[in-house]
Amino acid sequence: MNKSVRDYIRTIVDFPHDGILFRDVSTLFADPRGFRMAVDQLLHPYVGVAIDKVVGLEARGFILGGAVAHQLGVGFVPIRKKGKLPGTTIAQEYKLEYGEAIVEIHDDALMPGEKVLLVDDLLATGGTAQAGINLVERLGAQVVGCAFVVDLPDLGGAARLRGMGMQVHALCAFDGG
Repeated sequence: MNKSVRDYIRTIVDFPHDGILFRDVSTLFADPRGFRMAVDQLLHPYVGVAIDKVVGLEARGFILGGAVAHQLGVGFVPIRKKGKLPGTTIAQEYKLEYGEAIVEIHDDALMPGEKVLLVDDLLATGGTAQAGINLVERLGAQVVGCAFVVDLPDLGGAARLRGMGMQVHALCAFDGG
């Protein structure tokens, strides 16, 4: 039987809160075939595209983004939660389901005109990804694509990013958020 990326992702009921179906990609990462499949499928649409850096969103985007950057032969840049990066950073606030959060990037991580692929494990409302895109653009770089393992289309993130003019690539989708 040929497995898809979706087959490697487990669902944990009522985590982190009652009523939530948590899509756990750690089972995907732990399986060498599944992980390789995910990385290959994430980068496939971007082979031959001019990309200077891969930007990964904290934290699972680091795992995927680092592997994708390695395969594309380009550098990797982390976007982290506030206070986690040393040196001079720029910050971007964004809204969460309950409250707000802040992500940061080093102010010298990207050069004006660089082409960037943004990578994360999961796209829900799109708030974190939008904040990451804003940081990239504030440094003068251009996002050429946004790649995710999982899309939760009912939460509207892909539509939100496409509304910003972004190309969105997801390996699988789960209904119901």
